[in-house]
Amino acid sequence: MRRFELICPCHFGMEAVLKREIADLGYEITQVENGKVTFEGDVEAIARANLFLRTTERVLLKMSQFKAVTFDELFEGVKAVPWEDYIPRDGRFWVTKANSVSSKLFSPPDIQKIVKKAMVERMKQTYHTDWFEESGASYPLRISIVKDVVTIGIDTTGESLHKRGYRKFTAPAPVTETLAAAMILLSPWHSDRILVDPFCGSGTIPIEAAMIALDMAPGLNREFTAETWTNLIPKKIWYDAVEEADERIRTDVDLHIQGYDISDEVLKMARANAALAGVDKHIHFQKRDVKDFSNPKKYGFVISNPPYGERLSTKEEMYQLYQTVGKVMSDNATWSFFLLSGYEDAQKAIAAGGSRKKATKNRKIYNGMMKTYLYQYMGQKPPRKCDTEKEKKEYE
Repeated sequence: MRRFELICPCHFGMEAVLKREIADLGYEITQVENGKVTFEGDVEAIARANLFLRTTERVLLKMSQFKAVTFDELFEGVKAVPWEDYIPRDGRFWVTKANSVSSKLFSPPDIQKIVKKAMVERMKQTYHTDWFEESGASYPLRISIVKDVVTIGIDTTGESLHKRGYRKFTAPAPVTETLAAAMILLSPWHSDRILVDPFCGSGTIPIEAAMIALDMAPGLNREFTAETWTNLIPKKIWYDAVEEADERIRTDVDLHIQGYDISDEVLKMARANAALAGVDKHIHFQKRDVKDFSNPKKYGFVISNPPYGERLSTKEEMYQLYQTVGKVMSDNATWSFFLLSGYEDAQKAIAAGGSRKKATKNRKIYNGMMKTYLYQYMGQKPPRKCDTEKEKKEYE
């Protein structure tokens, strides 16, 4: 079967978890760079990667990589690609995005124009025509130029993979689905442990946790651009991938996932989103302030994206909020806390709240253009064997 190189972009700082996801699907990693992971696979891999990967934004079919410091070099490099092997005569092709970092060629509009022109010149030679109708399937391109090295990929995904299809309602400053999934996968949380998000907003973290625990493919309820590429990917490949996804869904999992928020309206959104995702029966949403956090379980996880933007609170209110989080951590010393925040005084305020814990790891993550940190405070591991009924109940 024909082999390809596939590029999966992700949030900066999340490469390790994406690499693990790809390896778990059974594919060989060829390169890991800042913000993207490249691997080898066949046409089946295109469908499975789009359907199953939780932490990538899209899947790009890598076409070429070469150095170019002039537009002539860019033109010739693009023209050398056998586009006719991928794009049919009636295919619609264009550069949907071009970006340049530390390179001689830096104008996205000019890059897009040159690439399109070179593709047309190449395909003229094969299809013996001066005009392309472009009425068929779409083949959008993405061009990245970093330190004068041009990387060209055809986007197999279309709308970003963080759009699972369930988040119809959003609260202010939501965390994306891909980032929420990465936060969970970076933690040692398992479905037999309780998970609480005390700042759940529209429910993204609890919903992603439930989908992970139930092994529900994140792309099961959406469409992908490459589904229309019948010249490259037989329809049966997509049917088989969907069938695999359906068969993998677990129905024997007893979950303990909770989401808190202080807004009735926001909680209404969260419940609606959970229902659209098909996990509403597995999540308990309730109106509760973080200061009222309490749980009878001795061991559990808090995975959350607390407020940290000035548009949400004043600096004084922000400090007080994180102090409260510190008190919650102090009162629940055996729990593990994974907090994503861009608030610069987060650790200082948490310590001022009474928490004696120090972050076991601070992982820098770029949430869009915003630098944030995933603060990881590991709690105690539960006993492997429960010697008493009391311990058993605490563990459960």
